Order: sequence, then C-alpha cells, then structure tokens
Amino acid sequence: MSALRTANGFELDNSGRRIVVDPVTRIEGHLRIEVNVDDDNVIRNAVSTGAMWRGLEVILKGRDPRDAWAFTQRICGVCTGTHALTSVRAVEDALGIMIPENANTIRNMMQLAQYVQDHLIHFYHLHALDWVDVVSALNADPQATSALQQSLSPWPLSSPGYFRDLQNRLQRFVDSGQLGPFRNGYWGHPAYRLPPEANLMAVAHYLEALDFQKEIAKIHTIFGGKNPHPNWLVGGVPSPLNLDGVGAVGGVNMERLNLVKKVIDDSIVFTEQVYLPDLIAIASFYKDWTYGGGISAQNLLSYGDIPARANDYTANGLLLPRGAIIDGKLDEVHEVDLKQRDDIQEFVSHAWYSYADESQGLHPFDGVTEANFVLGPNTQGSKTRIEAVDEAAKYSWIKSPRWRGRPMEVGPLARFVIGYAQGKPEFKEPVDKTLTDLGLPLPALFSTLGRTAARGLEAQWAAHTLLDFHEKLIARIQNGDLTTASSLKWSPDTWPETAEGAGFTEAPRGALGHWVRIEQGKIANYQAIVPTTWNAGPRDAQGNIGPYEASLLDTPMADPEQPLEILRTLHSFDPCLACATHVLDAEGSTRSAVQVR
Repeated sequence: MSALRTANGFELDNSGRRIVVDPVTRIEGHLRIEVNVDDDNVIRNAVSTGAMWRGLEVILKGRDPRDAWAFTQRICGVCTGTHALTSVRAVEDALGIMIPENANTIRNMMQLAQYVQDHLIHFYHLHALDWVDVVSALNADPQATSALQQSLSPWPLSSPGYFRDLQNRLQRFVDSGQLGPFRNGYWGHPAYRLPPEANLMAVAHYLEALDFQKEIAKIHTIFGGKNPHPNWLVGGVPSPLNLDGVGAVGGVNMERLNLVKKVIDDSIVFTEQVYLPDLIAIASFYKDWTYGGGISAQNLLSYGDIPARANDYTANGLLLPRGAIIDGKLDEVHEVDLKQRDDIQEFVSHAWYSYADESQGLHPFDGVTEANFVLGPNTQGSKTRIEAVDEAAKYSWIKSPRWRGRPMEVGPLARFVIGYAQGKPEFKEPVDKTLTDLGLPLPALFSTLGRTAARGLEAQWAAHTLLDFHEKLIARIQNGDLTTASSLKWSPDTWPETAEGAGFTEAPRGALGHWVRIEQGKIANYQAIVPTTWNAGPRDAQGNIGPYEASLLDTPMADPEQPLEILRTLHSFDPCLACATHVLDAEGSTRSAVQVR
C-alpha cells in the first residue's frame, strides 16, 4: 500500500524509506520497530513486533490455582511480585477468599515500593540517556555544575570537588575505550539539547540512583523473604509479625520495621531532591518535544490499585484511580469492568496465534493461546532472518487487546490523567504545578514528555503513600493485631466445582489483569493481559493500530540512521516484552539482530 486510513483515523504511508530498529535496547525483552519516513524524515507508518512467545497460559493448565502466583511471577523479573499479586487476587476472587487488613497493608507496601524503585530505574537507567549526552559531560565546568545542582535542591552531593571527581572517572572510562553502561549511545546527536553542566549532573545522579535503587528492594526482602520474586500467599501474605522475634526465623520484628521506615524516608528524599528536580530541569530544555501523543495518549485505561481497606476492590475503594478516557475527553471517565465480556477482548488477526474466527476478539475468560507462526506473503527475508515484516498479515507474538473495541494506552500517564479528570487533588495538584513550572498547557500531557513526567510524579505519590501504610501497620500492631493470613477456604474440598476469577493490579507500566477458570480444584484456563500487551500490540481486525505504533507517527527525525527520536517515545512507555511475550527459536536458541536501514 502507499496510503491507508485506519479505522481509528490514522493515515499510514509505507511507501517511504523503511527504518528497522531490532532489537530496541534499554528495555526488558525483545522488541522490533519498523517505521517508514517521508522525504522530510517524518515518520508516516510504524510497525511494532514482539519477538518472543509467551506460553505460560499453557503451562498453568491442570495445576493447583494456589501455586499459580509462583509461575506467573516468573513472567517478569523487573516488576517483581506484581504478577504474583495479580494472580493471588484472581484466585481469591474466584474462590471468595478474604484477606486480613494487615495482609492488604503489606501487599500495598510491596507494590508501592515497586513503583518507587521501578520509576527510578526507568528514568535514570532506561530513559534519561535519550535526553542526556554523556560524552558532553566531559566539557562541563564542575563549579558551574555545582551551582546548578544547588539551585535545584538541597541535595548534599553537590560540591565542585564531587563533580570534578566524577568527571575524572568518566574521562578514564572514555580514555580506556570502555564506556561500560554508556556504550553505544548516539552521543553528539543533533537532537541533544542539554548544556554540558546539566549532562554532568545527570550522569552523577544516574550513578547515585544505581546505588540507591537496591535499598528500596529491601522492603520486598523483609516482607517477602527475597528479591527478585518474593513469596506471596493466597489468603494473605507469608509475613508473620513478631515484635520480639530475633532474626529472619522469628518473623518481621521491630528492627526490620524500622529499617523499612528508613528506606521509605530515604526514598522520599531522593525522589524530591534528585528525581523530580532532574525531571523538571531536563524537560525545560525539551518543552517543544510534545511528540508521541495522538490516539495513543487520548484513549487511556486504568484498572486502579492500592485498596485502602482489605477486600474492597471497588473503584471508590482504590487509591489509584480506575476508569477509561476516550478521545481525550476529560469530562467523562467511563467505568471499567474486567469481567464484562464485551468490554475487554483480545484479537489475533495480526498476531502469531490462531482463533476459530479471527475476525472476532475473545474475552480472557474465553481466551485461547495457540501459537501459529506464519510469515505474511510480503514479508522480506525468511523464518530465520526477517528484514521487513508484512503489516497486512501476522507480524507479532503480541495479541491486540481492545477495550470496547478501542486500543488503549495504559501506564502512569493514564493513571494520572484519569485521576486529574476525576478531580482528585493528589493527582490534579502536582500535574498543574508541573505544567505551570514548565510553562506548558494541559494538552502537553498527551505526549512523550507527559508520559515521562507522570512517572516522576507517581514515584513521589507512591513514596508518601508507602509511609502512610507503614504508619497504619505499626498502629495495628500496637493494638495487638498480628494476623497476616486467613485459612478460610484453603482446602479444595470447600471450593465450588467451577469458578471464575479476575485479578488486577496497576503494574508500574500499567493495567495488569489475570483471569482464571477453576474446575474440580485445578486450573482449566488462565489468561494474562499485561501492560505492554496493551501498549505494544499490533493492528486488529479492523485495522486499528496500537499505542506504540500510533505514538511514533508524525515524529520528525534529525538523522534516521541514528533513530534517537524513536527510542525517546518507546522508552517513555518503559516496554517490558518479557511480560508480553516469550520465545525460543526451533533450535532452542535466543535470536536477535540489530539493523538500521
């Protein structure tokens, strides 16, 4: 085709020069992106391919549903524990299992700690280098860098000597020819705008964040026994509370709870004195970089999360908002129901799976995971090496989820915009302040820049909410409540013959749902739709393109041979292809190739 108007209003043109980025780096998993650029190097068509197959749904069939969390947690080692939480909620929903208040509090604390750690890692170690030119930092004046840092916040690591020492370390990296984590960047790219001093400050905080993020993970270790993949439990949490206990054997004692409090306090300080000031400082040089929006940021979905009270999963009972926004209309937030079969459906017309009728979508309760790897007639290359996919055919291992027939973006931006639209001050006030500080209008939210800012604001919200739940846990313990698990309905002989349940969380990357059907005490069907499935999915049967594909359209590129602009927008979603897909080739080997043409 030379031009095509899709069902969701985009005009695509794949007649121009095609650029292939395979794999996209600084993400989890294997993602391939192909774009077509016109004579002015503006992106006019985009194709998102998940290059790994996930067969976990097949593995879970016939297993004890109480064990599902341990399998699903291995979907991802980044948002560690989030899949387990979603899984235990799905099983509890199916079987009518209630959890104690302390269990809800501890689950929330583990989830909130994950937000803070994940957003911190995303900004500094996965996304910041799309805006920060590391090599430029070698030309910075340490004295001026110190003055810049001190003008932004009272963060103590700000002396000229500190930045001079860091610059010398970076120079030794360069002189050795081994840039380590900074290798293979597009340093010197014309799209970089930060002055050398801002670049040096950002590199310093990159290294500081790398050291600090491991401290946040201690909260998972204290309550879950280890990290990654902490322990979970259907009916509560496996975290006995014992204030007089000694060591790990005695349970979570006061010394451990005090350590959790210190980590929380340090997280608030780092977020407010390092992360948010860096976010605003960097964004101030890219205020016109409002690409990456369009339909991908106009249709927004959130399941909500962080129940204020145990067993209340209603929209009003969740601290993170639930709802959907269509076409950017903030005056109407639609209700979301994970069990309504007409609301959420997955399509496979352009994914390497088979349905009996591929013109129709399936609700996850009825979901089918049957691999069907076939290359389209116009695919360039072969099964062992694909040079260009055929977007008119099947081209991804990711299904195409739709909410009421529409592609939806999920993630921190969706959560904050929905909370903003609902008039909740904890979301509206920081958004308005950030827009005011940058001198930007509200529509700037619907962009790569807005997506990146929402993560920082959520990290701050999560750190403070984490403190609230810590105080709640201490108060209940002081009142004599040490219960963390329920044994009710633990025995399969108390279960119904057939049961269905839907579990949800808001993972750091967005809406995460697990759906389970239990028959005679065993899993009969299990389906998971992860945030990256929502965001990275391919076209559907009606030709609607997914959020990744839509977000790249109309983006100008300074140098298509160095596709920095593509990485900026994709990294703003924080892709996790390990969650969305898993695959090995026919020989059992992992394959990837890098090509830009």
